[in-house]
Amino acid sequence: MTASSGPADATATTAEPGAGHSRTHGSAIGVLVVDDDFMVARVHRAFVERVEPFRVVGVAGTGEQALTAVGELRPDLVLLDLYLPDVFGLDVIPRLRAAGHDCDVMVISAAREADTVRGAVRHGVVDYLLKPFEFEDLRLRLERYAAQRGRLLGTVVRSQADVDRVLAGAAAPTSSVPALPKGMSVETAELVERVLREADGTLSASECAALTGVSRVSARRYLEYFAETGRAEITLRYGGTGRPERRYRRLG
Repeated sequence: MTASSGPADATATTAEPGAGHSRTHGSAIGVLVVDDDFMVARVHRAFVERVEPFRVVGVAGTGEQALTAVGELRPDLVLLDLYLPDVFGLDVIPRLRAAGHDCDVMVISAAREADTVRGAVRHGVVDYLLKPFEFEDLRLRLERYAAQRGRLLGTVVRSQADVDRVLAGAAAPTSSVPALPKGMSVETAELVERVLREADGTLSASECAALTGVSRVSARRYLEYFAETGRAEITLRYGGTGRPERRYRRLG
């Protein structure tokens, strides 16, 4: 999934049915999707709407339209692409603040330059997700954002411990993989977990190795780790001779 220009009408600001001029009511979290490619924006909108309690209140295709939409729709969160046709996405953020908007911003972009990522952090984005990505990648970040937002809204600061508790949630890692044993990497664990999640049925260590490009020994080590931590289950497939084949299925 890459950021690219779509048809001429793709840059029109679109308000979702029922979107008003105030923030979403109750526990719903209103989201504005900003991407110049209308097909990409449609995918992002569909992803967001699959995650409770998020609701897309509008879509914008340019930086100027994003600024106007935020003023009219008052979203809680903006999913902001950086490669927009009129301005660089990060330049939208200070203009939002100058206009008095306090919505949160999550960058969703193909921009991998270290300076861009550092700039996003300096502008206070709540997360930075690289394209292309899977639904699960966005879901994890949205759920973490919702939890952190709930802590911020519900916290009464009586002591430093209350502040530390909120900030600790903000610093939580984005990975769905818990702390790993020595010698195992988060990147490989996430790769193996994704392959396991997307498998149609069960996988053997050899099949996992072929799909991920790691060795069979490494694949089995990660698969066994997921089984030990309750993230996968093991079944045995018996053949005519020899030891049964261990096969793995992701849980949850």
